[in-house]
Amino acid sequence: MAEALILAEASPGEVRTALLLGGRLTEAWVERPARPDGVGDLHRGRVVAISPAVSGAFVALAGNETGFLPESAASAPRQPIKQAVQEGQILGLRVMRAAQGGKGPRLSALLTDAEAALIAAAPQGAPRLAARGPCAIQRLAARYPQAEIRISGAALVARLRAVLGDRVQAQHGAVFDEELEGEFASLTESAVALPGGGELHIQTTRALTALDVDSGGASDSLARFNEMALPEIARQIRLRNLSGAILLDVAGLSAKRRQALLEPLRAALAPDKLARLVGLTGLGLIEMVRDRIHPPLAEILHTPLAEGLAALRQAARDAAARPAERLMLEARPEVIAALRDLPGTLDEYAALTGHALALRAVASGTAQIREVPRD
Repeated sequence: MAEALILAEASPGEVRTALLLGGRLTEAWVERPARPDGVGDLHRGRVVAISPAVSGAFVALAGNETGFLPESAASAPRQPIKQAVQEGQILGLRVMRAAQGGKGPRLSALLTDAEAALIAAAPQGAPRLAARGPCAIQRLAARYPQAEIRISGAALVARLRAVLGDRVQAQHGAVFDEELEGEFASLTESAVALPGGGELHIQTTRALTALDVDSGGASDSLARFNEMALPEIARQIRLRNLSGAILLDVAGLSAKRRQALLEPLRAALAPDKLARLVGLTGLGLIEMVRDRIHPPLAEILHTPLAEGLAALRQAARDAAARPAERLMLEARPEVIAALRDLPGTLDEYAALTGHALALRAVASGTAQIREVPRD
């Protein structure tokens, strides 16, 4: 197995975590601690409706959220949903899939003894959050027990050391170098450069994700070009946390010649335990499926909040370089509102820099950091 390195960098309102295998970015996570995605959270919930039509029940959770408990995760051995639960029943639950794509979280009532004990120990009443699930750093640390962990951000270091002990190394200043920053920034783009020339285009709909390979000015034969592209395609699927149905249209090639790409693609996908190759569709598209657990990066990065947090991260760097200057964020009203709505974010910036960040709403344009004019 390639040597693993876990890097995490905290900035006001956000933690970005990178998994490098053999020196190459393999997984990228962007989390907002004040608003976690909830996977692994333990709840005491109340059943509010049973729906045999969709083989499950809807459950009220803390925070005015409603989750879905599928029949298959309601009881062991499996029972029809009407026999497994009743309306009004209080259940101990674990979130096994985050809310995403306009749907609420997916739940399981099949708990370990340790999980059941944590829920039982929480204050009574329902709905109630009993315990938070692990963050990306903790999940990666469990999967890669020999990995070095380097973290920037004093509060984050203290919190993770309480869980992971001396594995956590504090790093002053930036953990991400310029190359890694560039790779994270590129994850907002829908086009990816491929080896040998050409591009991979990524389009996500509510139903599926479509991947289209454009050979562009590739110098190799199409068969060779497509085969060389497969490892990067598999890497981008994992990096961006694409999930659900995924269809890949390679460049050119007859259906028969596309068949020859299946085994190389299966090998490229093998390190990603969430992804499975299904085969070729009747139209010659390569069909894959990847388990939905955490939201795809596109849902996290293409929002007014993401724009505001990126500007706040830059403002914190500018403030460290010019501590005497007061800074101002100019942004669209929806960006400023998103920052104000994320609990503690602006206070965290002020505590980090020693100055409150001035905010100014403008009608259009991307967020900008400016110096506050002196009187």
